[in-house]
Amino acid sequence: MPHKSIDLKHYIRAVADWPKKGILFRDITPLLADGKALMAAVDALCDGFAAAGVEYVAAVEARGFIFGAMVAARFGAGFVPIRKMGKLPHVTESMTYDLEYGTDTVEVHKDAFKRGASVLMVDDLLATGGTMLAACRLIEKIGGRVAGVTCLIELTRLDGRRKLAGYDVRAVIRY
Repeated sequence: MPHKSIDLKHYIRAVADWPKKGILFRDITPLLADGKALMAAVDALCDGFAAAGVEYVAAVEARGFIFGAMVAARFGAGFVPIRKMGKLPHVTESMTYDLEYGTDTVEVHKDAFKRGASVLMVDDLLATGGTMLAACRLIEKIGGRVAGVTCLIELTRLDGRRKLAGYDVRAVIRY
């Protein structure tokens, strides 16, 4: 596949002290700006899931939508947006999860797919794993079966993969 010859790390910019001092932010905008790198990233996100029978791809806003919609198109699957509370216009189901200091809530339309559907979870970044775990549980709550989790970047020192034990978790780039 073409993506195997492209070093995707080359397209990730490290921004020190953003959004606050002590944080090293992994900026994906250079990758998004390069068509070949972007398509290679989408190919890599799809790797290993061809036999999973993916019917839908779900992603959490905002950057997850970029990759999620492209992965869905690659699989010929539907796309399911998972949004922050109060952003979806129809009947929703929600899941609240813990943050370092407080909680957050994500929502999905209750009728996003048929019960038992195979749903691939996509995001740009796996950090602590809390948001992705909430998204997976939300998909299961409305009757979906999580086919796997695929992320462009995994920050391994934050050990988010541990929270997702029991799911097939894959990351294209690991820091």
